[in-house]
Amino acid sequence: MSVNYNMATKNCRMGCVITNIDAGAAAGVLEICSAGYAVVLAAIQLAKPSFTLNNGVITMANPPRSDPSADATGVAAIARIKDSDGTVVIDGLVVGVATGEIQLNSVSLNAGQTVSLTSGVISHA
Repeated sequence: MSVNYNMATKNCRMGCVITNIDAGAAAGVLEICSAGYAVVLAAIQLAKPSFTLNNGVITMANPPRSDPSADATGVAAIARIKDSDGTVVIDGLVVGVATGEIQLNSVSLNAGQTVSLTSGVISHA
C-alpha cells in the first residue's frame, strides 16, 4: 500500500528540496551522467533560486540552461542535483528527450558539445 500526503505536506517537503539545492553560496548544479553514474557527461549550473513550486511539483527556473562544453562522450541516462558545496540533494532523476524529469535536446552527448537542458520537472511521489 502506498503512502499518500495532503497537498500542504507535499508543498512543505518539496519546498525543503528547493531550500537544500539553493543552500550554498552559489547556485546548485545538475550533473548529467551515463547509466549507474559511471561517467559525469555534463554539469549544468542552475539558476538561484533553482526551482519554483506549485501543487507538489518543482519546475526548473529560467529554462533553458546549458553546459557549453560536455565533459565526456556517452549516453545520458540518469542525473543528480547537488548544492553549490557538492552535497547531493536529489539523485535517480530520469534523463530523456521529451520524457523523464530531466529533458535534454539529445541524450547522445559528445565531449565538447553544448548540452541544453530544456526542462526539469520533479513531482512529489
